[in-house]
Amino acid sequence: MTRLHPLFLLQVVTSLAIFLFIATTAWANEKPSRIVSIGGSITEIIYALGEEDRLVARDTTSNHPSVATALPDVGYIRRLSPEGLLSVNPDLIIAREGAGPLETMELMREAEIDLAEIPHGFTAKDVALKITSVADALGVPDKGAALADKVTAEIETAHASVGEGAPKRVLFVLSIAGGNITAAGDNTEAGAIIEMAGGVNALKGVEGYKQMSPEAVATSNPDVILVMDRGGDHGISLEGIKAHPALSTTPAAMNDALVKLDGMLILGFSVRTGEAVASLSQALATVGE
Repeated sequence: MTRLHPLFLLQVVTSLAIFLFIATTAWANEKPSRIVSIGGSITEIIYALGEEDRLVARDTTSNHPSVATALPDVGYIRRLSPEGLLSVNPDLIIAREGAGPLETMELMREAEIDLAEIPHGFTAKDVALKITSVADALGVPDKGAALADKVTAEIETAHASVGEGAPKRVLFVLSIAGGNITAAGDNTEAGAIIEMAGGVNALKGVEGYKQMSPEAVATSNPDVILVMDRGGDHGISLEGIKAHPALSTTPAAMNDALVKLDGMLILGFSVRTGEAVASLSQALATVGE
């Protein structure tokens, strides 16, 4: 029986150890390649980071950039089903804080699918944190830091260019379905973007999105009504506002002061927030004139 030389055995063991180390390190550093994005603001960030090739699906609110709509739609951000998410075989789900229901998200964890929940807020610092959190989940922190700095500078520039003069009272109307007015108060995306653009939230002092009584509409006394620019049955037109018994008597309706802007632009608090501040500020300065 031929005996192997001890030096040869040592070389074999060393080579095997090096191979296992390299293979293990490569596996540990491998980035997720089948990612589902939940939340329009999250999807915008992934595209802005240049990591969109790793996306395999998105939620219904992810409509910007428009090419994102070609991806499979796994459902609305707060009404996700386990079947929809699992159908695209993800290895990572990046979801905006508040996505759900909770039962679905818990099932994803039980299925051992990585889930990154991204904090959501209404300030420039919150936007920067959202960007860096998404970048960290993707494994590209340097890209995230650079993008966060860029977007922060854009927001600061837009805010600094807000016109002087008496700020206008702005009422963000989410819906007038069935004659019931749902509008934005404090601690809402709409309320925050109004103030960042130099306006005053006409429903300040009311928490969240609330249905308004005719008396509350009269008290809010808006100079401008802000709505999301969307078509179909969900769209709100100037004609509809002027025909509404409560809204028709407001200064905004009487002066045709209606501003329509893309919903994800003004409410997303993502990479386009600087653009949102600038667009809304300009619209407030000129509407009704």
